[in-house]
Amino acid sequence: MSSGYNITKRSIEAIKSRIDIAEYIQTISNKSNLPKQDSPPTEGRNTNEGLKKRQDFLHHKTGKSFPNIFNQNVFSDATQVNGNCENFIGTAQIPLGIIGQLNIIGTAAKGDFYVPLATSEGALVASYHRGAKASRMCGGITSICYLEGVQRSPVFRFDNMGEMSTFLIFAIENSEKFQDIIARGSSHAKILDVKFNIEGNQLIINIEFYTADAAGQNMVTICTDIICKWLVENSPIKPTIWFIESNYSGDKKASAVSFMHVRGKKVSAEVNLTKEVVEKILRCKPEDMVQYWQTSTIGVIQSGSIGAQGHVANGLTALFIATGQDVACISEASVGITRMELTSNGGVYVSVTLPNLIVGTVGGGTGLPTQRECLEMIDCFGNGKAHKFAEIAAGLALAGEISIAAAIASGQFSQAHQKFGRKKP
Repeated sequence: MSSGYNITKRSIEAIKSRIDIAEYIQTISNKSNLPKQDSPPTEGRNTNEGLKKRQDFLHHKTGKSFPNIFNQNVFSDATQVNGNCENFIGTAQIPLGIIGQLNIIGTAAKGDFYVPLATSEGALVASYHRGAKASRMCGGITSICYLEGVQRSPVFRFDNMGEMSTFLIFAIENSEKFQDIIARGSSHAKILDVKFNIEGNQLIINIEFYTADAAGQNMVTICTDIICKWLVENSPIKPTIWFIESNYSGDKKASAVSFMHVRGKKVSAEVNLTKEVVEKILRCKPEDMVQYWQTSTIGVIQSGSIGAQGHVANGLTALFIATGQDVACISEASVGITRMELTSNGGVYVSVTLPNLIVGTVGGGTGLPTQRECLEMIDCFGNGKAHKFAEIAAGLALAGEISIAAAIASGQFSQAHQKFGRKKP
């Protein structure tokens, strides 16, 4: 997950535009005790009374009424889903829960958040809620969005390597024109990098874009298509065939290329859990929690997995569904690394790094009624909110890793699923 000089410099400049770095370092180095957690009313088994209490709680805390979520409104006009779904017949209802407060000390996300999670998996919401509580009692989660970029990787085939080389030279010599070429495809997309990958008589051009606050898959596809057609039309050598995507970009899959660089947004989150919180809230010994994580990391290495984490996909998928993200992108978004270490004062240091967090706060499904309300619940709807949303998402993932590690290490894991994951009490 390394970055070159130019990319690192660009990252630092982007962070500087959001915060005063010296002040931020001071803040995260000296986390203060937070006021007592103001959690929504919880209950072991859902009741209509509890549902109403939680709705009233959210209305009071946010000042918003969330009519589509609370009143279960359905689409009254089929045209509302144009651009989101074809052959529309109705809606699939997925239960929506809430966790929090999740406290984030980020470069864009700052403060407490009540995070909506859409899931049919019992115990998931309770687990993430517990992790959020534990992390908040320890001063909150530091979460930083470092890098961003979305790729599309067209491939061109030629009769021989000589023709391929001629096309490659032409593409390299004209790559600085690509930004002007894509202007008619998008006013937001910016080309960050262009890389070339040769395999025999085939050439892959990996084009990395900045996509502003959109997740960006449609944007980069349209812009890449414009570049490809310009190259084919103007090059002295024409490919025998070309495709808009070579399956190299990492779209909708876990890949080593994306893991080593960035696809979407790269975010890291951390927290220092005190011994007292681990023992009283997580009901686990710090030594057992860390020992389990070391053991599980050996297991995941043997499994051949890309990255090493517990269940990042659980929380991110629930968040993606709730907020209108492209859920299939969980394939790459859930790839990451979780690390746990004992601290000198007997607590546990926990970090999560997600290099492929494909998220957006405009476009796609973010404008659908309930999805928009879920984004508004965490003040992440619209322009200028994508970095904030990414930092909250990474903090959420960290909360889940804390809770599941403690649950398995202390023998609570099966008990929790017995309690929350069964229909019968």
